[in-house]
Amino acid sequence: MSPGRRVRVAKCQMLATCFLVVLLALCVATFVTVTYFGAHMAVIHQVSPGRNPYEESHRWAFYLGTGLAGILATGAVLSAAATVREAQGLMATGFLCFALAFCALVQVVLWRLHHPTQVEEAALDTFDLVYDRALRTTSGAWQRELAAIQDAFLCCGKRSPFSFLERTGANHCHGAGAPREDCLEGIRSFLWTQQKVDLALLSTALALTVHALLLSSFLWFAIRTCRGLHRRGKYALTPRQPPPESVLPLQSRR
Repeated sequence: MSPGRRVRVAKCQMLATCFLVVLLALCVATFVTVTYFGAHMAVIHQVSPGRNPYEESHRWAFYLGTGLAGILATGAVLSAAATVREAQGLMATGFLCFALAFCALVQVVLWRLHHPTQVEEAALDTFDLVYDRALRTTSGAWQRELAAIQDAFLCCGKRSPFSFLERTGANHCHGAGAPREDCLEGIRSFLWTQQKVDLALLSTALALTVHALLLSSFLWFAIRTCRGLHRRGKYALTPRQPPPESVLPLQSRR
């Protein structure tokens, strides 16, 4: 394959990759926003500060997701503009954005490998805290928080080897859905579904980011060396020839 054909193929792949990266950034931003402000996680997140072990990880995931989506979208837009205009500086900036996104994705993967159940344990610990306080105290605030969690996850209490605790927890279940499934199982099932979506987005983001890094580095080198680019090159100007005397206009006679 000739150098010009390779560059044309790389430019088409870069434009398609940038389009997919923009769509991925929108999906990531939508997913983290729905997760953060959704009814299921909001009821756990709204437990009073200082008593909620899930609050810190929840906020950290939201900020990381929105920041990563912004970096991916910025890199895609800059790389697409650099591909169309054949601009070396824009291509380098797009490469830097993709490199930052790749480093962030690698850190997320390493964190998931070393702490695979941290988010789930934080959410379950928060429910245990609310559940125990609602059973042991007569405060109306804890009762409302427990009822909100159970209504959001359509669950009721948790299994206990002590029958009197189980009956007490059942008294806090309201609505047409009571009696419902165990809340611990309901929270685990919801978080497992979220983790599958998160894993799919993470894998897609890693693949597209690596592909964009390779394409942007190749196109940056091609732009720098002016190889295979249609609008780049050296041109020689030929001197302008004067018109022949035979076509010169006749002077008017006096």
